[in-house]
Amino acid sequence: MRYDLYIEQHPSYNIEKAWSFFSSPHNLSEITPESMGFVVLSDVKDKPIFKGMEIGYTVSPVLGIPMWWKTVISQVKDHESVTDFQKECPYKYWNHFHEFIPNENRVQMKDTVDYELPMGILGAIAHQLFVKEKLRSIFDFRYRFLNDLFNDKHN
Repeated sequence: MRYDLYIEQHPSYNIEKAWSFFSSPHNLSEITPESMGFVVLSDVKDKPIFKGMEIGYTVSPVLGIPMWWKTVISQVKDHESVTDFQKECPYKYWNHFHEFIPNENRVQMKDTVDYELPMGILGAIAHQLFVKEKLRSIFDFRYRFLNDLFNDKHN
C-alpha cells in the first residue's frame, strides 16, 4: 500500500537562502534528528545537487541498527524544485518532491513524500504501529530546525 506525507512551511527567508541550503547534500544531516544516526557516505564534496547525483548514507531509525540508503536526484529545476528517488533503501518505494515557491520576502516550501513499505500486510502493520509517526517526527524536527535557522533575524 502506498502512503503519502505532505508538509508545508512558510519560513522567513528568501528563495536564494532556501535554495542554497537545500542544494547542498551535506545539509541533509543538519535537518535530520541526531537520534536517526544519519551519515552521508558519498564523496559529494561541496557540489550542489544535480540530476543524476547519487547520495549514499546510513540511517538508524529502529533500535540504532544502521541501514544503507542511496537516493538519486531524479529532477532538479533550479530555485523551484528537486526530487529524490530511492535507489536502495529499506522502503519498497520512496519518492520525495521538494518545492520552493517565492512569495514576497519569504518562500513557501512544500514536501511531498510518496512511499511504500515492503512485506505487504506486515509493512502495513509496521506503518500503523511506528513508521507513520517516525516519519512525521522527522519532518516536524526539520520544520522546527529550519524555523530556528532561518528566522527573521537571519535575513
